[in-house]
Parts: sequence; structure tokens; C-alpha cells
Amino acid sequence: MTQTDPLWFKKAVIYELHIRAFHDSNGDGHGDIPGLIEKLPYLQDLGVTCLWLLPHYPSPLRDDGYDIADFYAVHPDYGTLADFQRLIDEAHKRDIRIISELVVNHTSDQHAWFQEARRDPKSPKRDYYVWSDTDDKYKGARIIFLDTERSNWTWDPVAKQYFWHRFFSHQPDLNYDNPEVQEAMLDVMRFWLNMGVDGFRCDAVPYLFEREGTNCENLPETHAFLKKLRKTIDSEYPDKMLLAEANQWPADVRVYFGEGDEFHMGFHFPVMPRLFMAVRREDRTPIVEILQQTPDIPENCQWAIFLRNHDELTLEMVTDEDRDYMYREYATDPRMRINLGIRRRLAPLMDNGRRRIELMHSLLFTLPGTPVMYYGDEIGMGDNIYLGDRNGVRTPMQWTSDRNAGFSRADGARLFAPVIADPVYGYQSINVEAQERTRSSLLSWVKRVIRVRQRYPAFAMGQLRWINPDNRKVLAFMREHEGQSILIVCNLSRFAQPAVLDLRDWEGQVPVELMGETPFPMISSLPYQLTLGPYMFLWFRLEKPAPGRGMP
Repeated sequence: MTQTDPLWFKKAVIYELHIRAFHDSNGDGHGDIPGLIEKLPYLQDLGVTCLWLLPHYPSPLRDDGYDIADFYAVHPDYGTLADFQRLIDEAHKRDIRIISELVVNHTSDQHAWFQEARRDPKSPKRDYYVWSDTDDKYKGARIIFLDTERSNWTWDPVAKQYFWHRFFSHQPDLNYDNPEVQEAMLDVMRFWLNMGVDGFRCDAVPYLFEREGTNCENLPETHAFLKKLRKTIDSEYPDKMLLAEANQWPADVRVYFGEGDEFHMGFHFPVMPRLFMAVRREDRTPIVEILQQTPDIPENCQWAIFLRNHDELTLEMVTDEDRDYMYREYATDPRMRINLGIRRRLAPLMDNGRRRIELMHSLLFTLPGTPVMYYGDEIGMGDNIYLGDRNGVRTPMQWTSDRNAGFSRADGARLFAPVIADPVYGYQSINVEAQERTRSSLLSWVKRVIRVRQRYPAFAMGQLRWINPDNRKVLAFMREHEGQSILIVCNLSRFAQPAVLDLRDWEGQVPVELMGETPFPMISSLPYQLTLGPYMFLWFRLEKPAPGRGMP
């Protein structure tokens, strides 16, 4: 990779995957880095330009790798540091960037720092964590995993004190009041950047400091450290990117961009459940309202939007009424629910309806923000709600209809998780090989729309302008950038709908449908009328007619 562009992340199409679940090269039942390298041509052909890798570090895997036991190595199931270096080099040869996880908030209780801290009260590592003789401090902090944790404090019988944790009790929080902890995490970041990673998805960033009388989230001290993180990147590793995971309201996430001097990107969590809500209610209001509440961000920053990821479809940022509605519509079986969310993939949430899956992808690729796809959603993979925690959406990638879905040559019982084999989403019918043979497959369609998106900078860089037709079942908006205008019209309903658009500001221009390069009638001073089939959407570029050409 030779090109340098400080805003590359705005134009990226990010693909999230778990090394463990992608491809097994040595037949031990676990996906590994050499297996991922084998599949880079597939990812390049798909059109993604950046891979987001879930944690690859040594770990007891009690939280799927987010419980890190060593920040400076690779989990032996996945390979070696040399393998990881080769992955970066091979990806860069294909113009694919790599971002990995920087879990800044906590470690595993098996990390050497914590083991030393609990055993020796005089060790410098003792102050790497937050200890107390009682469990009644910081009562204002909410408990995040309500279904598994009763408190943010856990008694350690070896240390004979309580330690602080915002997540699972096997994940003690680091003490960021200790300058040595801050420097230690900066060094972790430098280590992987020196290997060539292009940035980090920073896990759970709102919770780094604790202060009595607060909810211990979004504190000024936290932002001060994150700006220090960014300053280090800017001064030592230009063109690298930091992506914040802060499951908060847009106005609260806005401060994580700072003045363009904190995070480059931040996930837009609240828009995700509202996409599902809008499609089920057949009403654009949830999408429009949350984006109207979304504040402007600095020019050098970008939102990241997604349909599904490795976690549950979180319902923290919705009202109680809306949460009940989402459970009623999308999680009728209690096993589909976890924490405050729904642990299901995109295709099952859409009842495997091809038109609805395409409509959701259309929203992903056209609304403001960098799209983040989740592995397997491009072929419509299903989930397994009978697996524990969120593992039901982390099953092996389905490559072929052969044994173990082509994921591994191991005996089925040795796989880290069973492949999906039900009659609807089973690997026998839903797999990459079959869909690559069919031009009308979902995979082929996803490739096509990614290529269309990449041709128009307005999708990545453009401003959003609502059109707001009277029919609320129709979502219409314009993306505009440096003279380029892209019109998007979506029917959120399962029935055909009329759309009457006020496009007078673009009078005299011709909408050209982007998939088929088909010119539609010229825009006049009159209302522009369209008829949309069920879940239909249209992408148009607006262009002035060539001299001498009449109205289409």
C-alpha cells in the first residue's frame, strides 16, 4: 500500500470478522491467521477496503477475547506474531487496511499485571487496578451486564480487597489515575502500529476513570487521556485511525471527536435499532428523528454505521416502549434476548426476505457514515440461538457445501462452534461458493452495490439533505458533495407506494439510476412522481442534460 490519504477512513468499506470464525488452515477446528490470508482475494473481490479484526490476543476466552491476558502476543490458536505481520503485509498488497482491537478499559484477571497485583500489595502493579476495602464506592455507576453481574465490585480472596470492573467480574478495570498505566497502554498501541496496523477500534472508552458523585462515564479525565492517545498517533504515526466504541446518544458521542483532536471515527449506535424499527413500522420517522438529533462533527471525522456486528442488537439507546416493541417484533423467543438487546443476525431479523435484506444494505451504504459490514451477512448467514452468550452470531463462515461448510477439515466435534446447518440458513444452501456461481445471488448483488458506492464520493463525504415526501412510508434524501448530487428514495413498506418529491432545487437536471445507468424524466418545477414496489429503493445521480439532448 503506497497511497497515503489522511481521510482514507471516510471512504472505506469496513468488514468486521473474527479470525477464529473465518477460515481454519491447519485443521484444528479454529480459524487462524494463515486461513484469513488465504481468503484475502475473496475480501478484495467483495470490495471491502479495511478489515476490523476482533481480539487476536492470548486470552482465556471467557469474553471471546476481550479478556486479554497479554497485549503483546497472538493467541496460539490463531498463529504467531510472524503470521500477523504477514497478514498485514499481504492485506496491504491488496490495498486492504487492517484495524485491530485496542481494549483500553480492562484486562483479563489472568493477565500478569493483575496476578502480580493481587498477590503483592507492595508491587507497583497493585496500583494498576482499582481496589477498595468496601463495595460501596461509585454507587452512581450503572451495571452494564445486568443479567450476569450484581455489582461493579468483586471480592478477591487473595488480595483481600474488592476490585472494580465495569464489565464481567473476570475483567478488572485498569486504574488510569496511575500514569504508569497510561504509558503502558500507549506502548501497547505503539507496538502494533510499528507492525503496520492502520488503526484501532477502541473498546469501551467511556469508562476509564472513576469519580465519586458521578456515573463514572464520559468524565473530563477520560477525554484528556484519549486526546493524549490521539496526539501520540498524530505525532508518531500519521494516517492511522482511532474508532471509538461508545454506546451513547449522538450528543454524548460528539464529545469523543473533540475538535478533531480525539477520535477520528465513532460508532453511531442509536441509528442501528431505528433502521430495524423503521422497516417493521413502515415509517421513516425513527431514522429521520435520530439523524436530525445527530450533531455535526468536525470535517476530519466520520461516523461508522452498521446493521449488525458481533454483539447483540443493542437496545440501550431506545425508550422502554420502543424496546418492548423491538422484542415483540424481532425476539419472540426469549433465547433471542441478551442483556438489553437481541442476539440475532441480519438475515433472520429480516425473516430471510431478500428485498428487505437489500433495503437494509441500501440504507447502510447511503446514509452518512462509513459502512461496517459483519462477516457472513453478505451471503445471508443465519444464527444459532441455542449457543450461549452472543456466540450464536459468531459461528463459522460458510464457504462451501462441503464438510464443516468449508471452514475446517477437522472433525465436526472439534470445531470451536458448530456450523449453521438448519434447513433455511444451513451451509448446504447458504455458502460463498454457491453464491459466486450465481449472478443474481445476494453476494453478487452486494459486490455490485459496493462498486457503485465507491464510484461516488458523495456517499462517503457528502452532506445529508432530507426531501421528506408526504408519504411517511417513503424515505428520500440527497447526498451532496462538491457539485455531485445523489438522490436516494426508499420504500420502507411491504406494499407498493407512491412518492411525490419536491425537487425544484434541482430543476432541469436528469436523475440517472445508478445500477442500470438508466435516465429518468427530467426534473421540472412540478412535483416529481415515482412509484416504488415493496421494499424497493432507487439511487440516482443528478446530472445536467448534455447540450442538444431532449428531455428523456
